[in-house]
Amino acid sequence: MTVPLARILLLALLLPISLAANAQGVTVFAAASLTDAMNDIAKAYAARSGAGVRTSYAASSALARQIENGAPADLFFSADDEWMDYLEKRSLIERSTRVARLGNRLVLIAPAGPARRVEIRKGLDLAALLGSGRLATGDPANVPVGRYAQQALTFLGLWPIAEPKLARADNVRFALTYVERGEAPLGIVYSTDAAIARGVQVIGEFPPESHAEISYPMAIVAMHGTDAVKAFHTFLLGSEAATVFKRFGFSVR
Repeated sequence: MTVPLARILLLALLLPISLAANAQGVTVFAAASLTDAMNDIAKAYAARSGAGVRTSYAASSALARQIENGAPADLFFSADDEWMDYLEKRSLIERSTRVARLGNRLVLIAPAGPARRVEIRKGLDLAALLGSGRLATGDPANVPVGRYAQQALTFLGLWPIAEPKLARADNVRFALTYVERGEAPLGIVYSTDAAIARGVQVIGEFPPESHAEISYPMAIVAMHGTDAVKAFHTFLLGSEAATVFKRFGFSVR
């Protein structure tokens, strides 16, 4: 079948326009705990600028390794400094764009039910609280929330009790789900995740001195600093995005 010359010319004219439109999109790889806030921010930005924002959520470790392997991310938003450092050491981010944007808190959760409260301190009888169940959190080998949890439990002298009872989740949202479903009687997650889950309650907060400061750095991926990406990076640093982050319980820096 012969394609009319007029149609060929029309397609040739439209192709650059289509490519230009696609080029305006921004792809963000963000820690799973940022899901709800980033979804709202992406919608607000699209409404304001007309530019689309594509998001991919997982553990910071998984996202960093995907970027290392060539995944087409424009901006990385990590839940800890370690995985951002991992990419920076490999020259895979634009160092000048790295900003520690957010903070969070580490909490102990249980399934929703009658209100209860636990004082998280040295000497806490964690074994009695867990019974025959497991303690859900991110895998400390890879997932930031699990690393913070291990630090806190070690500080409190509870790691030898907790380690053999861990339900090691691939990211913080999976850990949250284990507790919501009643598959684990306790979990350690960020306060922002607990706040959006109807099926859990916060029964205690870990002392800030028990773990490294929870930091969410963001940066543009190396060789991806287009005008569109820079514009969204700037938007994330602005007051409108800050309002959304605060609404979801993050501390903004």
